[in-house]
Amino acid sequence: MTAPHPEFSPRMSRAFAQTEDSPVRALLDLVSRPGVISFAGGIPDPAFFDLPAIRAAYTAALEKPERALQYSSSEGEPDLREAIARKMTAEGVPTGPGDLIITTGSQQGLTLLGQVMCDPGDVILVEDPTYLAALQTFGLAGARFVAVECDDDGVVPSALRAAIAEHDPKLVYLIPSFQNPSGRTMSEDRRRAVADVLLETGVMLVEDDPYSALRYDGEPIPTIASFEGMAAQTALLQTFSKSVAPGIRLGWARVPAGIRDAMVVAKQAIDLHSSTVDQLAAVHYLTHPETHMDPTEKLETYRARRDAMVRELPRALPEGTHVTHPIGGMFLWAELPEGWDTDALLPYAMAEGVGFVPGSSFHVDTSIRNTMRISFVTNPEEDIVEGVTRLARAVQRYRAEQPS
Repeated sequence: MTAPHPEFSPRMSRAFAQTEDSPVRALLDLVSRPGVISFAGGIPDPAFFDLPAIRAAYTAALEKPERALQYSSSEGEPDLREAIARKMTAEGVPTGPGDLIITTGSQQGLTLLGQVMCDPGDVILVEDPTYLAALQTFGLAGARFVAVECDDDGVVPSALRAAIAEHDPKLVYLIPSFQNPSGRTMSEDRRRAVADVLLETGVMLVEDDPYSALRYDGEPIPTIASFEGMAAQTALLQTFSKSVAPGIRLGWARVPAGIRDAMVVAKQAIDLHSSTVDQLAAVHYLTHPETHMDPTEKLETYRARRDAMVRELPRALPEGTHVTHPIGGMFLWAELPEGWDTDALLPYAMAEGVGFVPGSSFHVDTSIRNTMRISFVTNPEEDIVEGVTRLARAVQRYRAEQPS
């Protein structure tokens, strides 16, 4: 056998040739070490996995192995699309099974939209900060991002209108409820104002809605897709990952009719279809709500952990830091004073046995280095207190070693 050339290097595509490892992936490897308290990933507490109902759902699915273990359609199992359509209609977004594509997690919905909608150089308008994986996914499709001005209510409608006029975007990407990473939530009035701008300008919305089941305060707010006229120009992404369990890897995309066939073709090319047995288990789970665990304890526990993090975190961070107080979801966001660098702070934190996600990767302008994302759902309150104490020591060491 001929020996490989000693200087052989695979010729990668231009899209991946300059790609560095995901900062979140590298961080999660670090925080998985024993003894580290992680405020990094949005990891649900496994104590609240609805194991009896999930086990019953898979048992029911496997009662028909000739179906559950067989190939499925790329659009998704008809029974599952029917069950989700009823659910979405009840929540204010009139939906039929034909409006839906079942995805392998809602993350795949972003991948499909990037492939179907984006040509290199196309502009996508986003909040600042925004979801890291959306930047990665749409970025691999060649999109260019423009951050739109935001306030505590989310994207500012007048700024959105101005950005649309200036940049002629292909898409607007928003996370209106319990945004990742900032934790902020758009009010109903703000959502309606954003919908008015989009309807007026005819720009398509990608509404990412993974966290709406994790509300701790106030009443549910309608999705932007539910406002009159918006369903026809919105791709609405939802998932089982946060409401049931992330390991099931099922989500769904309600998409405008004009892109549905293209989305199905893209789905066929990527993985043919999502797991059949998972889909049939999801059908049983959705259609047997009487078996479900009462979510009250989970929501009360997560609320208490949020309150503990909001209470404790300021003592670790420098004076002048702004910390958000989310009404739901998994994350809060800290903006430190100018001159602080949370990428540089992270090694100090890891040396103390605590992890967080530096905020630079969530910004379109990655030179912004004074922000951080903190997850509060995974750890019990005593670990939150201890983790913040470790973070305080890291901040002290970082401050002491900076040039004056």
